[in-house]
Amino acid sequence: MISFELKTGSQQALIDVTQQAQRAVGQSGVEAGVCTLYVPHTTAALTVNEVADPAVREDVLEALRRLVPADLGYHHLEGNAQAHVQAALVGGSVQLPLEAGQLCLGTWQAIFFCEFDGPRTRQVWLSVVPGA
Repeated sequence: MISFELKTGSQQALIDVTQQAQRAVGQSGVEAGVCTLYVPHTTAALTVNEVADPAVREDVLEALRRLVPADLGYHHLEGNAQAHVQAALVGGSVQLPLEAGQLCLGTWQAIFFCEFDGPRTRQVWLSVVPGA
């Protein structure tokens, strides 16, 4: 397993981690196969989405805030229940194919770390499995 660390600067953010993930894939030496990225945090997530227009990130966060408002009267008393629910909806991992040592993403796609309870220091774990 390969990992990298990132420090988030705000309570909620979508942070492009594509370059860090690609560097980690390069460290693996695998040319073709599957890369799984995973976050070992219950208030963070990973997703693949559009990178060209930064407004998309804000739209995603705004939609998640509307779907999961902070004032729902949660039972979790730590004060971050909204972040737990948002992370559960987005998901803690993504898988991408590898070809010629590169993550296979569409023209406008990037991998985003989703921070829902920051700012914090976070980890992203990668597992690269060679293909046939």
